[in-house]
Amino acid sequence: MERLCILYPCYFQAGLKRAEGRRVPRGRAVKSLTLMELEAALKKCGYPYRVEEKHHPAHWHKREGRVAVTCTEPKGDVIRKVAQAIEVKR
Repeated sequence: MERLCILYPCYFQAGLKRAEGRRVPRGRAVKSLTLMELEAALKKCGYPYRVEEKHHPAHWHKREGRVAVTCTEPKGDVIRKVAQAIEVKR
């Protein structure tokens, strides 16, 4: 069953604590991830997605946007695959 998973760049930010929105281990997180880098990682993983001009509620002042990903697996698996693709790119 396909569904939407919402991914924010802050999920992958090394400078944030888990309580502040980071969803990956600090060793997999990166500094200053841009929305374009997140899009490139999603393309590499082969996920269909769309960029939205909405922002993480806790980081509304940063205006970094978000990505709506169509997926069939759990959101945690999608986040791990995308984090690995970002790590390989850098």
